[in-house]
Amino acid sequence: MPSSPIQNKINSLRAQIEEHNYRYYVLDAPTISDEAYDQLFQELLRLEEEHPNLKSPLSPTQKVGGAPLDKFSKVRHTQPMLSLQNVYNPEEFLAFFERWQESLGDSFSILGEPKFDGLAVELIYKKGVLTLASTRGDGEVGEDVTANVKTIRSIPLHLRGTFPDTLEVRGEIILPKEDFKQLNLERSRLGEPLFANPRNAAAGSIRQLDPKVAAQRKLDFFPHGVAITSGLPIKTQSDLVNAFSSWGLRVHHFSKVLRTAREVESFFAEMENQRESLPFEIDGIVLKVNAFKDQNELGFVARSPRWAVAYKFKAQEGITTLIDVVFQVGRTGVITPVAVLDPVWVGGVEVKRAGLHNEDQIRELDLKRGDQVVVKRAGDVIPDVVSVITQKRTGKEKTITFPKKCPACESLLHRNAGEAAHRCLNMACPARLAEGIKHFCSKRAMNIEGLGDKWIDLLLAEKLITHFSSLYDLDKKELLTLDRQGDKSAQKLIDAIAKSKTTRLDRFIFALGIPLVGERTAELLATHFGSLDRFLNASEEELLRVEEIGPTVSLKIREFLEEKRNISEIKRLIQKGVDPQWESHSADHSQPLLGKTFVITGTLPTLSRDEAADLIRRHGGKVTGSVSKQTHFLVVGSEAGSKLDKAQSLGVPLLDERSLKALIEGDD
Repeated sequence: MPSSPIQNKINSLRAQIEEHNYRYYVLDAPTISDEAYDQLFQELLRLEEEHPNLKSPLSPTQKVGGAPLDKFSKVRHTQPMLSLQNVYNPEEFLAFFERWQESLGDSFSILGEPKFDGLAVELIYKKGVLTLASTRGDGEVGEDVTANVKTIRSIPLHLRGTFPDTLEVRGEIILPKEDFKQLNLERSRLGEPLFANPRNAAAGSIRQLDPKVAAQRKLDFFPHGVAITSGLPIKTQSDLVNAFSSWGLRVHHFSKVLRTAREVESFFAEMENQRESLPFEIDGIVLKVNAFKDQNELGFVARSPRWAVAYKFKAQEGITTLIDVVFQVGRTGVITPVAVLDPVWVGGVEVKRAGLHNEDQIRELDLKRGDQVVVKRAGDVIPDVVSVITQKRTGKEKTITFPKKCPACESLLHRNAGEAAHRCLNMACPARLAEGIKHFCSKRAMNIEGLGDKWIDLLLAEKLITHFSSLYDLDKKELLTLDRQGDKSAQKLIDAIAKSKTTRLDRFIFALGIPLVGERTAELLATHFGSLDRFLNASEEELLRVEEIGPTVSLKIREFLEEKRNISEIKRLIQKGVDPQWESHSADHSQPLLGKTFVITGTLPTLSRDEAADLIRRHGGKVTGSVSKQTHFLVVGSEAGSKLDKAQSLGVPLLDERSLKALIEGDD
């Protein structure tokens, strides 16, 4: 059947608009004004509304967003979307480069690219048509975000030129810096929460259930790879970049073919120097062995390719004014100074406060209120004041005096010889009490479900609790006097408090908040002493016989146990029915993991991290929080973070949940 004049008109408008989109968003070379483009677009919208039978999912009007979604469905990637190993200095990169040389000789080349700080996605084109877009997720399974991705102007709904029947494009969705700034200004005007950085804004935009919201955000996309290279009429990563451009995908112009380690270092320095002036956020460079045949020869290790590495920039710094220093009280009584700053953007994040650690650091920095200071985000996460620009002093700066009394309860502060920390020793200090009770109730301590920070703050404000043991005096009638408290939720909380009375000895010791006694130390104490009475009456000499406990920790334990108020509180807890018990892990289990140290990262399929840690400990293993050369295994779940990167760089063997259980069962 021949096309109608209306159909021909719609087809013509679509073709014109697609061509202008390509020239504007991909080539950065528009050939018509914005006004003329808008006229074409509005005409197409009008015709499609008047003739709904002629609408098409491939129409450029899809860029304005369709109907809201109920939820995101899951998508299993045909090939895993792997993460890259990270290096942070020339020595670490050189070790990587030399491994490439050992396998490939000296004839290989490398493609260097900026490492975009965005959201990793996969676009699937079937016969040139965009049929599916998904997030990386855990690398194996992501979320279907096709409706939102279709709104991104630089992503073609159908490819140009000659392309494979199936093409799975991987790349990064980003929000340019200027558009991020404007988005936050608008959200501030509307009283909405601000996005922390452009990456969060991009991720939040793509995960909107209403595609029209995503369409309003000026997101962009840069491709960097494909799921499968076999069958492509190209042989190298650099050829792939050219192919992306010929298929109508937007590419940047910062890629560079490199042949030596020196050239890599030069490219790294070049990109780091340009970092601030670029229109988008980058946090390093990505280096890929260029030839696909060389990539295939190098292969993969665990969840990363051997043929690619991310070379990360140093933590970013910013300069701002120190407005004030406030002093916070932690649950163990340590007084921590915190710098209050004139807000400054550092590495894409607005920094208003930064750590100062202790009085000694303030003195070493010669820090004064009103100083110009250098702020650095350690690991691009935690901000610290690292130096003072004394040359900019005007004489109006004011000396910072460390308090002699606790800012919360006015008790005299103590500083032990050889320690940097000042402490409030008053356990009834309201600041210590609030933080201490929050720790006592936390999941890894007494695990009182439903009793979160807001609940505890409210109970303290209403004077319904005054110390740990008073939690066990709460009744439902008291809870029902609080605002917005229903019968069911009140009963649920009372039941959770009652349930917590039956607990393990190690959890109880950890819950007490003894300085320097973490989960591992609490477990060692419980294993050694076997009962609460034996622990409470342990001498310093007995404590020193406990595995891994030295003079400093034993002194802190004795100081805690010699404080009469602490022992009185423990006795009150026991009187109210708290019953910490200990059964040696070795009583009913073999010890196949004895002498092995494990670290757990990510989300495991069936076990929580606590359950996995308990399983390891019951079979003789040790669980720590950080990866080191002493780590024997890293247990890896989905969405693993920097611990996985470090383990891979150190060559630490990896286990998934199934492998962990097999290791235990196989050696029983």
